[in-house]
Amino acid sequence: MKRTLILLVMCLSACDVSPPPQPQTERPPNPVFETQIQAMKKAQAVEGQVLDAAEAQRKQVEEATQ
Repeated sequence: MKRTLILLVMCLSACDVSPPPQPQTERPPNPVFETQIQAMKKAQAVEGQVLDAAEAQRKQVEEATQ
């Protein structure tokens, strides 16, 4: 009985309980979210242009007042 129990414990301790790691795969883009992401990127690009134009206008006003 002891031998059987020892063999059983040894067999169970040799088994790895954790599953093997899964390879990282890229998820296919969801079309609903993809359109929203594209809209956000466009808005960020426009925001940059607006900020640049505002800075240029601010510089012109400062130069004109001096």
